[in-house]
Amino acid sequence: QEQVVESGGGLVQPGGSLRLSCTTSLSSFNIYNLGWYRQAPGKQRELVATITIGGSANYADSVKGRFTISRDNPKIAVYLQMNSLKYEDTAVYYCQVKTYANQVYWGQGTQVTVSS
Repeated sequence: QEQVVESGGGLVQPGGSLRLSCTTSLSSFNIYNLGWYRQAPGKQRELVATITIGGSANYADSVKGRFTISRDNPKIAVYLQMNSLKYEDTAVYYCQVKTYANQVYWGQGTQVTVSS
């Protein structure tokens, strides 16, 4: 069974930084897009950032200039560097992997809590 595993969440003060990591057992030949989504309590899951196999990144307006998505193709990993964190960034962050066959895989999520 294919796996997607996130790590790196935690508790951070406002203005602080965290780096999320995601790895997958899927073959790199099948993956065309990796992304991060988040879901806050009582809200729908929303896009945070995505990155294509070619390195083209897309960000939600709410995180532009603060978050950076990157990928390591040999390791089949994707990262989310989060700086200048705000209270409203508190959520469970999920990694998503899309394949060329339009299959979508999700990780189990990692909690990010921004609190003083």
